[in-house]
Amino acid sequence: MKNIVVLISGRGSNMEAIVQACATEGWNARIAAVVSNRPDAAGLAFARARGIATAVVEHHAHASRESFDAALQAAIDAFAPDLLALAGFMRILTPGFVSHYAGRIVNVHPSLLPAFTGLDTHRRALEAGCKAAGATVHFVTAELDHGPIIAQAVVPVLPGDSEQTLAARVLAREHVIYPRALRWLVDGALRVEGRVVRHLRGEPQLLV
Repeated sequence: MKNIVVLISGRGSNMEAIVQACATEGWNARIAAVVSNRPDAAGLAFARARGIATAVVEHHAHASRESFDAALQAAIDAFAPDLLALAGFMRILTPGFVSHYAGRIVNVHPSLLPAFTGLDTHRRALEAGCKAAGATVHFVTAELDHGPIIAQAVVPVLPGDSEQTLAARVLAREHVIYPRALRWLVDGALRVEGRVVRHLRGEPQLLV
């Protein structure tokens, strides 16, 4: 059985979706821990209420990103992770940290990568006049939001959309594709060919 560690900074709605899917779908995995850089992250209470171990590594307690990442890595490795899932974890990770978990660290980003990397994705999509938006699950690499794409979901941009309404529509799709992508990884169902991730059984990697 594989150990999954989830990193959060806030409410952790994607973490909740992952926990629920793991339980209801009977993955050959368990959520070994939920780790946060904020002691007040609401998602910690959700995890504790379900008997999931939690840990907090406060970034404010460290003078550098390298020091924080070293402490974070030590906390994560105590749970012997096979997979590390970033779920609203609002810290940019150092190359050394990412390298330590290469091939087993994933993230979900609220845009159709490679478009709109970084922050303010929904505002930028609206300002650009996009007719569609979406979310991307990808492997994490040292280059921010540029890792190989595992799965994507597309939603329409509707007339009169605000950042908030578009964000809500995208988030609902994140809750579908992120657990799905993690289940594929647990099952060993993916192969990475250069920058292209292929599903070995041909399951659709695009949700429209």
